[in-house]
Amino acid sequence: MKAIVLEGFGDVDHFHLAEIENPVPGAEEVLIRIEAAAFNPIDYQMRQGRREKQLMTSPVLGREMSGVVVAVGSQVTGFLPGDEVMAASGSKGSNGSYAEYMTINPIMIAHKPSNISFEEAAAIPSAGLTAWQCFTRMKIRPEQKIFITGGSGAVGSFLILILKSHGIHQIISTAGSQKSKEALLALGLDESQVINYKNTDFTAQLIAANNGELFDVVVEIVGGEISEVAAEVLKVNGTYLDVTFLGTERTRGLLFDKGCVVMNISNYAPSLGNNLGYYRESLNQVAALIEAGKISPPAIHVVGELSVKTVQEAHLLMENNQGQGRKSVMKIG
Repeated sequence: MKAIVLEGFGDVDHFHLAEIENPVPGAEEVLIRIEAAAFNPIDYQMRQGRREKQLMTSPVLGREMSGVVVAVGSQVTGFLPGDEVMAASGSKGSNGSYAEYMTINPIMIAHKPSNISFEEAAAIPSAGLTAWQCFTRMKIRPEQKIFITGGSGAVGSFLILILKSHGIHQIISTAGSQKSKEALLALGLDESQVINYKNTDFTAQLIAANNGELFDVVVEIVGGEISEVAAEVLKVNGTYLDVTFLGTERTRGLLFDKGCVVMNISNYAPSLGNNLGYYRESLNQVAALIEAGKISPPAIHVVGELSVKTVQEAHLLMENNQGQGRKSVMKIG
């Protein structure tokens, strides 16, 4: 099969197209023909050789995809050849999703919602699982107020839709461009709920938008300086959800001084506890909301088909924060 292989850490020139052996499913695995793969920031962080490289089990990157089951192992139940599926494969598949095929334990996959495309489905697993974990762990109530950094991205947009579908409407988020602002407005926020993080009085505007009060809950999806602002606008003993692990030393100091509850959001964590069923169960919850029309998949940008050029372009878009509120996807099938 064709696959895009990473042959060394560093810049995007380390990707190459290769012909590698087709994976063969074991007794407890399914073989999936990949129709589309989505890109995640962790992909370029792995490519750069940063902390995330420790999660690599294959030189073929890519941690989520959609496709069609083409073969099942003798002990597999619940899936048949021809089933359309999606998976947050992480590092648990035979290889990453920048390839034509993958074998994986079916406990990591879910049936694709019938009302969306393969390209849309590929953009769901990682962002959907992250947003769902944020929602279930924060235990927010309708009267509480929440601030979400980078809400126009895949995780943020999913989370906003999930919150609104559960009666949570006191939401403030950020945008740094007109396209990002329009993406947030399309999610159902109004003008007063979207604050431009490039404004010099950004922190004061956030508090003013929240009727002069600090927030009960903050979800930090961006990292860096904006994580400090997120900590500043969170109330004493508030709840801070860290999705990026990119907060600064000052961020950590502010949260400690305020006695805040800090929740680290990691899709990798359930696998450390050997709770692989978490992935299918959570994906099924998100898929049910999509199929019922209560939420929609994130906006996508199909960068291209399976090629080195597509992978390079997608990585540069992520690195330079040029996604403009759309999830980058590669068409494979």
